[in-house]
Amino acid sequence: MSTRTTSIRRARSADAGALSAVFDAAWREAYRGIIPGVPLERLIAQRDRAWWRGTLRRGRPVAVVEIAETVVGYAAYGRARSRTLGVEGEIDELYLLPEYQGVGLGRRLFRAVRNDLADHGLTRIGAWSLEDNARAAGFYEGLGGRPGPRTLDRVAGVPLPKVGYVFG
Repeated sequence: MSTRTTSIRRARSADAGALSAVFDAAWREAYRGIIPGVPLERLIAQRDRAWWRGTLRRGRPVAVVEIAETVVGYAAYGRARSRTLGVEGEIDELYLLPEYQGVGLGRRLFRAVRNDLADHGLTRIGAWSLEDNARAAGFYEGLGGRPGPRTLDRVAGVPLPKVGYVFG
């Protein structure tokens, strides 16, 4: 697989279907066995095109990574949504289609989003991960993230522990 024609740009309303497909595939791969089956399926079903169009209209930035004009990943980010992480900016979600993971696209997307946050004065950033998601922990720690606060979150109605990673 070639990543020569890779671009990272702001998501548009026309990307809603692709964003839904990335979310679906990435969450099935990342959270099967961590989030129970029925709640996971319910959550995935909620993230349809209409949900993404609404999210994009609300204005919180979403960046997409595309290869040959096909969206293969995204990151949602902006000002920190709470004070719990003790940071200014936050990456809410960063997901790639499973077949594009492990080739450096996530790192490129992370750097692009981090640069955009820094351009807006948000230099100390954080990201949350479910505690049982070892792949995400390795990804964030490999980018220099330090494990920070831990808390319990409700994901699809299921209480699950999560850990915050702090950068900067």
